[in-house]
Amino acid sequence: MHVFITGGTGLIGSAVVAELLANGHTVLALTRSDASAQAAEQAGAEPLRGSLADLDVLRAGAARADGVIHLAFSNDFSSPEALAQGVAEESAALAALGEALAGSGRPLVTVAGTPYIPGRASTEADPLSTAGPVGGRGRSVTAALELASRGVRSTAVRMPRTVHNNGTGGFAGLLTAIARRSGVSGYPGDGEQRWPAVHALDAAVLFRLALEQAEAGTSWHAVADEGDRVRDIATVIGSRLNLPVEAVPTESFGTLGQIFATDQPSSSVHTRQALGWEPKHPSLLEDLENIQA
Repeated sequence: MHVFITGGTGLIGSAVVAELLANGHTVLALTRSDASAQAAEQAGAEPLRGSLADLDVLRAGAARADGVIHLAFSNDFSSPEALAQGVAEESAALAALGEALAGSGRPLVTVAGTPYIPGRASTEADPLSTAGPVGGRGRSVTAALELASRGVRSTAVRMPRTVHNNGTGGFAGLLTAIARRSGVSGYPGDGEQRWPAVHALDAAVLFRLALEQAEAGTSWHAVADEGDRVRDIATVIGSRLNLPVEAVPTESFGTLGQIFATDQPSSSVHTRQALGWEPKHPSLLEDLENIQA
């Protein structure tokens, strides 16, 4: 397939581009800057200049492709307002991509997050949350899946709280950055809450499988580690950075504090069985040993 991808030069996206090219696909990558255009070209993709806010560019990219993978997000968590703006931008972008593909039968694979289900690990059958600071993302992904009724083979690959590669990425990466700034490897609450995780190279394989095989309207979990305790994550970070490991107030984590403090394990049993996906790369706690002080 000739695949149009947004977010193709990020941590996950660069792995997805490499996975697609290694399996015989060609890639058209949305790029916001000269630097990202150069990175896309060096990876073997054709750059298309624009951003998620450029809806006409998104429609044009989708029109040129046999399928679309959407990964881009502002990732600005500095304030509730910035987060809300990022969610609104993504929602409009997904709607534009869906409109461009309507009636074509072509695939649209969008990124989502694993849902939080009190008292147990979430599964692919659980609905996404439409409440809270990132509830708008749940609504836009749900709308994208509903495009199945309009002739789009839309699917969602739900990512865990940490997507990592070489010791960086995801919520664990944010904990590392906060530890460097504060001088303490901190965790909210008692640290017993669990976060699911996956290596970026394993996640990339699942995006390809969903693009190639998944039926319309389906959701999949890119989960390798069902749930690592946040205190264990903080302990490895503290060891690598030679910092004390301590409980810190939830409020110190800002906009994401309550999400950080929530126990949110997730299962990928159905995904592994149905698509034959099997993670092969290091676990989160193993990968965090790559952190450099």
